[in-house]
Amino acid sequence: MTENKKNILYYGDNLQILREYVADQSIDLIYLDPPFNSKRTYNVLFKDESGKDSEAQITAFDDTWHWDAVAEATYYELITEAPDTVSRMIGALRDFIGTNQMMAYLVMMAVRLVELYRVLKPTGSLYLHCDPTASHYLKIVLDTIFGGENFVNEIVWKRTNVHNDSKSWSKVSDVIFFYAKSKEFTWNPVYAPHSESHLASKYRNREKDGRLYTLSDMTSPNPRPNMMYDWKGHTSPPNGWRYSKETMARLDEEGRIWYPDNKSKRPRLKRYLDEMPGTLLGNVWTDINPINSQAAERLGYPTQKPLALLERIVQASSNEGDIVLDPFCGCGTTVAAAEKLNRCWIGIDITHLSIALQKYRLQESFPEAEFEVIGEPKSTDAARFLAEQDRFQFEWWALSLVKARPGQTTGPSKTGKKGADKGIDGVINFIDSAKGQPKRALVQVKSGKVNSATIRDLRGVIAREQAAIGVLITLESSTQPMRTEAVSAGYYESEAWGKKYPKIQILTIEELLDGAVIEMPPAWGTFKQAEKIDKETPTQTPLF
Repeated sequence: MTENKKNILYYGDNLQILREYVADQSIDLIYLDPPFNSKRTYNVLFKDESGKDSEAQITAFDDTWHWDAVAEATYYELITEAPDTVSRMIGALRDFIGTNQMMAYLVMMAVRLVELYRVLKPTGSLYLHCDPTASHYLKIVLDTIFGGENFVNEIVWKRTNVHNDSKSWSKVSDVIFFYAKSKEFTWNPVYAPHSESHLASKYRNREKDGRLYTLSDMTSPNPRPNMMYDWKGHTSPPNGWRYSKETMARLDEEGRIWYPDNKSKRPRLKRYLDEMPGTLLGNVWTDINPINSQAAERLGYPTQKPLALLERIVQASSNEGDIVLDPFCGCGTTVAAAEKLNRCWIGIDITHLSIALQKYRLQESFPEAEFEVIGEPKSTDAARFLAEQDRFQFEWWALSLVKARPGQTTGPSKTGKKGADKGIDGVINFIDSAKGQPKRALVQVKSGKVNSATIRDLRGVIAREQAAIGVLITLESSTQPMRTEAVSAGYYESEAWGKKYPKIQILTIEELLDGAVIEMPPAWGTFKQAEKIDKETPTQTPLF
């Protein structure tokens, strides 16, 4: 296996990507926020792109698992091919739990965690974000794969305020398990600002120039005969001074020693507030709140985590130039944190919806960032293959070419059947009036045969929805009758721009890959536009 490519987004099943593209012991830090098996419908799961049945052949936001042929085959692989400790552990769990949804989830997680352990450097670390649904089982899996001695911390993140849960303690926290590959792992201590109460009680002294300081003891905690000397009329403490005469002279010259008005008392060291890094953080994090509906960084992705949370993890467990991997990268917060902190990164996700969102987030937040996307169609033949394998992924990918937000926000159903979309696959919002009234361009995506009736149907949708513009994205070439039908729809006249745009537009996949664009006023973008990020500015903790 060749050296890892860096700053790269992979579309596909993370298990397959890890095995084919990520080298042994090549990753410095892994953060994963996998589905929790919470039976909620929102999360991003994996899928076998070979066309075989897969547990992840479900909606992009469905977090429910089932024991089926895929889970059974993966279980068999773990029993026969995984290290002996892992085989015995997964066999014992099956005996205890049975062949149910939880076991299916643990099997799918275990096989991926084995690969993540393989790619991690000896000095590397892994952070697994989860909730209480399966955290106890996941810790058993992690202890088996990494070794219980390499468990470092269980971090508790207070992710929300107390809810009105009348029948239980309010569920306000997630768990983040922190494991290292060995005892020699990368660690950079992270500090929080001092509290107001701490500052008021400790830093009560002020220099003439306004610098605040506290006083600390200069006596040695243990007997040090060579440090027993008189200093400027002050006798030696019983154990001696903490510093040598040379160091004391330097500190005195720098004005860092406070002298009492009585020789029976001892001098003390001045510690200046502006030189203190802050309070060392513990494993309970209450200072990083989740992303609320008004947060500037909110992109509209259902499981988006705060950038401040990922920055803390990346800062603590990696150095500049290291490689950070997120195998369930969702909307790309890990990638954004790594890019901001000058780390290299690899992101993997199974939906084109996610990959598209990450591309635009990177382009908007870091205009100078250079990265590669692997797994997206680069030709009409590749697009045709994607459409044959999964027409929903094809639809999301095609919408990403024009930066349209998917109209069916909940995705295909568990059975693979799409909900009623009313003929709207994608939406592009824009403002085109002095009053700031929002307007829409509606997008339909077709991977099969199209004809003039397709255009007439689109015209009907545009009229019914009172949309400004309609766009047909088609894998097949358009016909002359289709183009004639589109032209006959007339134009949308822009009030703000003083221009006319075709009311109905046809764009083929081939044209889009060649750089064609929709003719329309400037749009808002797919999701909320990501903020441009200054790498030199610390991220502000999001507030409720």
